[in-house]
Amino acid sequence: MVAVVLGVAAAALLVSQAALLARVIAGAIGGQNLAELRHPLGLLAAVVVGRALVAAGFELSGRRAAGRLMRDLRARLGEHVLRARPTGLRDRRAGELVTAAVQGVDALEAYFARYLPQTILAVVVPLLLVAWVLPRDLAAGIVLLVTVPLVPVFMVLIGRAARASSERRLRTLSRLGAHFVDVVRGLETLRAHDRDGEQAATLAKVGEAYRRETMATLRVAFLSALVLELCAMLGTALVAATVGIQLAEGHLSLRTGLAVLILAPELYQPIRQLGARFHAGADGLAAAGTILAVLDEPVAVRAPARPRPAPDPAVAALVLDDVTVSYPGRGRPVLAAVSLRLEPGERVALVGASGEGKTTLAALVLRLLDPESGAVRCDGIDLRDVDPVAWRRRLAWVPQRPTIFAATLEDNVRLGAPDAPEAAVCAAISAAALDPVVDSLPDGAATRIGEGGRRLSAGEAQRVALARAFLRDAPLLVLDEPTAHLDAETARLVGAALERLTAGRTTLLVAHNTELAAGADRVVELTPDGLRAWSLREGAAAKAAAAGAAA
Repeated sequence: MVAVVLGVAAAALLVSQAALLARVIAGAIGGQNLAELRHPLGLLAAVVVGRALVAAGFELSGRRAAGRLMRDLRARLGEHVLRARPTGLRDRRAGELVTAAVQGVDALEAYFARYLPQTILAVVVPLLLVAWVLPRDLAAGIVLLVTVPLVPVFMVLIGRAARASSERRLRTLSRLGAHFVDVVRGLETLRAHDRDGEQAATLAKVGEAYRRETMATLRVAFLSALVLELCAMLGTALVAATVGIQLAEGHLSLRTGLAVLILAPELYQPIRQLGARFHAGADGLAAAGTILAVLDEPVAVRAPARPRPAPDPAVAALVLDDVTVSYPGRGRPVLAAVSLRLEPGERVALVGASGEGKTTLAALVLRLLDPESGAVRCDGIDLRDVDPVAWRRRLAWVPQRPTIFAATLEDNVRLGAPDAPEAAVCAAISAAALDPVVDSLPDGAATRIGEGGRRLSAGEAQRVALARAFLRDAPLLVLDEPTAHLDAETARLVGAALERLTAGRTTLLVAHNTELAAGADRVVELTPDGLRAWSLREGAAAKAAAAGAAA
């Protein structure tokens, strides 16, 4: 709305400036002195200052609106990925999403700060100028009415080619970014297999494709500028010829003719600028299409409009009731009508072959995923009626491959409880058997780890994840194969820490390690035919009774 108001004001000031300038020039030619022209000159100076202020306000309003929109779009994308689809976007590469969210959204600034406001000027200015010219010079007004529409026609024709070229360019840039991320992540593996040279050649090939697409986009932009300038030049020349003929024949006053000649180039200028600024925002439009496609993807976790209070798994059973989950591209559901009950304080080990849905079942408990059918309930409350964030405050998660962020070790431990006191952090570090790691660091727990800092081994990272769980002190634990990929000694240390962590807490332990599962109260095997469960406590009690009878 601000841009519309300022656009109308800019057009009105432009007409006033042309009329006043024509008045001054015609007066000077007619023999008027400076004193006689003082009043129109003062008005002309005021109009010039007014145009400058309006132009500045026009630019500022566009940039502020663009900034708000860019922040909103990035926030919506982050909200969608982190909250609505916390398990990730399985069919999209990280590099493509990063390219769209960073360079793509940045390119939108040109579209919203320049192109859209310029669209308003391109509509308002020609209409007002033609409306002013027609009653004063009908012949010139007709020439303008005929020639001005030719500029948008050519602009639309060339704009289609420009948009297609920009979309191809963005796809190539996204492919380059995604491939570069993959290469950086797997650089050690590529070096080990002597394949780094081939990947460098692939990056060079994709980079060359991006260069070609960029040059093609620039060629279209230059062609657009040439056509628009040619149309504007021919239109202005026709108006000048019309005005000149009328002046020579005495059918037009010098003052009116000068005003029309001054306004003619200004009439084409907003439309020419519109064509030039369209190319600046075309990349942003292409990126916006990618981001909006992500936002249109169905959510994996729904937050209720009126959430119920989160139940407490420390006092109520957690029940999975006939839950079914499937992923696109798989012939059968990962989980089909699976039911499981976890009593308060019970430790349940979930075992099964790879791909049978153990991690998916854990994601249901974590509310990183909602079932297609069935329900996950606690204390009789369907967790879909509970705010996912409020439910996750009731639990702690130790994943198979924990993420270590580029921060201090202490900050990494505080991930689940940022406001925890120093003493609680130290206690969590000790409980997770992380003290030897802290002692080996140059600045102790204040040492920066992760990307750009001291790298941790798999076992050290696993103990950081355990320290997070100790610090969080939640009544429900979800442990996803916490000793996988660890050597025997590290697995023993982690296993001992797990014994301390799970004591008195409801625990779902996803395990391949039979020794780790042996500490559970009950083992549940996930098979293609469903669940098969047995109690380790009952088995141990039976063995002890048999041994006593034999003695």
